[in-house]
Amino acid sequence: MKEISFEIDQSDADRLDKVLAGFCSDFSRTYIQKLIKDDLVTVDGMSRKGSYQLEGGELVKVMLPDAVSLEITAEDIPLDVLYEDGDVIVVNKPKGMVVHPAPGHMSGTLVNALMYRLGDSLSGIGGVLRPGIVHRIDRDTTGSLIVCKNDAAHRCLAEQLEEHSINRIYKAVVNGNIKDDSGVIDAPIGRSKSDRKKMGIVPDGKRAVTHYEVLERFGDYTYVACKLETGRTHQIRVHMASLGHPVLGDEVYSSGKSPFKTVGQTLHAEVLGFKRPSDGEYVEVAAPLPEYFEKILRALRNR
Repeated sequence: MKEISFEIDQSDADRLDKVLAGFCSDFSRTYIQKLIKDDLVTVDGMSRKGSYQLEGGELVKVMLPDAVSLEITAEDIPLDVLYEDGDVIVVNKPKGMVVHPAPGHMSGTLVNALMYRLGDSLSGIGGVLRPGIVHRIDRDTTGSLIVCKNDAAHRCLAEQLEEHSINRIYKAVVNGNIKDDSGVIDAPIGRSKSDRKKMGIVPDGKRAVTHYEVLERFGDYTYVACKLETGRTHQIRVHMASLGHPVLGDEVYSSGKSPFKTVGQTLHAEVLGFKRPSDGEYVEVAAPLPEYFEKILRALRNR
C-alpha cells in the first residue's frame, strides 16, 4: 500500500472531498469517495467524512491500495493506431465499440483489445491495473482516444486535461440551421434533475465550455467543428442540444430519428493534440472521418 500526503494551505481550504479532487486529479470522484469511506484518508491522523471542512494547516494522508488486476480477457481485436511511443498510444475508436467492460459488455471493448496489445504495459492509477484511459468517448462516437502505458504518463496527461491544455476538436452534423457562424457555449453540466440517466445543463454542475464553428450548411442540417475547452460527460451532445441543434442521430438528447441509415450520433473526435510525457514536445494526430460520416456528408451535398 502506497501513502501520499500533503499539507493544506489556507487558500486551498474547502470540503475534504473537493480538496482531494484537486490534489488527486488522477482519480475519479467515485474512487476518492471510496477511499474516504474505507477510512484510507486521514486529517491530522483522524478519519473524516468527505464533507469535513478543512481550514488550512492540516496534514492529509491518503493510503492507496496496491493495484489489483481486473478479470478482463485479452482479445485479439484489430486497433487503428494513430500514434504510439513508449508512454502513450492513440487509437481511432470505431463506432459501436465500448471503451470499458461493463455488465452486458464484458468483451469486444477497447480495453479488451488494449489488454492483448499492451500486455503488462498498464497504468495502475485508481487502484486497478488497467490500460490508462484518461478520457473517454461514447460508444457511438468515433475517433481519437489516448491511452497511457504507465502511471507517470497517466499523471502527465491527467494534469494536461485538468489544465485544459489538450487540444480536442470534434466534427459533428447537427439538426437545423445554426444561425451564427461561430460561438461559445459556456453552460455548467451535471446529472439531469429529471432523468438521472442523462446529463444536462444544471446550475450546480461543473463548468463546461464548447467552442463551435460552422463548416457547411445544408438547410435542415449543419456541419460543425467543436473544440472542447473542458471535457464533461456528453458535453458536445448536451451543449448542441441546448441550442436547439442536437447531434444528428443522438438517441438520448434528441428524437434519434435520422433519414440516414446509421446508428447513434454523428459525432467524431478528429483532432487530439497533447504534450508528450517523455519530453514535453507537442504531438497532434487527426483521425480521418469514418466512411459512414463521409457518406452522410456526400448525401447532404448532393440533395
